[in-house]
Amino acid sequence: MQIFKTRWFNKWAKKEKLADRILITVVAEMEQGLIDADLGGHVVKKRISLPGRGKRGGARTIIDYKIEEKAFFIYGFAKNRQTNVSATELETLQILAADLLGYDSATLKKLVEQKKLI
Repeated sequence: MQIFKTRWFNKWAKKEKLADRILITVVAEMEQGLIDADLGGHVVKKRISLPGRGKRGGARTIIDYKIEEKAFFIYGFAKNRQTNVSATELETLQILAADLLGYDSATLKKLVEQKKLI
């Protein structure tokens, strides 16, 4: 399983003090079938507890996910700031998911080297 973060998500995660080990745990939970919402097109929503706040006061993450292959953390938001993604945002996220999940190893390596993915 390969796990990536977009540059935007990485900036947001740092601001929220969300450690990579938590993201790895989230993907492990997803591999066991624990997904909060399947939004279609390999886009899933997963609740994450933030340090000191738990899942109820935590965040929601949007992940491009293909079982046993790749996970891309692409979007995150605090539950108290946004309840969900709009239909337009979801459509954009599904297009992004198709692109990201279609990249081969060489392309992913290049994107990591360019710091477009972490």
